[in-house]
Amino acid sequence: MPRSLILAMILTFFVAFSASAQSQESSAPAPSTSQDSSTPGEAKKPKKAGTNENISGANGTVSVVGDPKNKPKPALSKPLDTQYIAAVRKQLDMLQAQIADIDKQLVDLKNFNEGKPSTSTSGMKLNKSYEREPIEVQMRALQARKKDLESKVDALLDEARKKGVESGQLR
Repeated sequence: MPRSLILAMILTFFVAFSASAQSQESSAPAPSTSQDSSTPGEAKKPKKAGTNENISGANGTVSVVGDPKNKPKPALSKPLDTQYIAAVRKQLDMLQAQIADIDKQLVDLKNFNEGKPSTSTSGMKLNKSYEREPIEVQMRALQARKKDLESKVDALLDEARKKGVESGQLR
């Protein structure tokens, strides 16, 4: 019994509180400002927000984002220099060939470190000499060189893009 009695009291308290809060909101007078009291004869018109339904009845002009008079003029597309494109393409091919060569060297060093045979066809490298550096140091140097070459490729592509060359034209 005591639980149901407490629950009933709490429920009536909330109902009474919400009803009194609603009546205070509806009967509360609007605060007056000094400007309103100085011009009692003139009543301020509330500003109306335009909606899609009342646009047809609006008098005057309707503001739309953008001005048709101030449209940006399309940039004149000048013909791209084919010699420049060919030169950039040649540089990219050269850099990518160097990156591929470094990848092969890295695979050879990794295989040698693991005791596997070389990936070169003959297995004999006449133009190679004995290296005193550990394999890990050689691999780090090759990876740093590869990263440098990749940054050069990215810089070359960015420069070409800024000059208006699309990436599809360089392939």
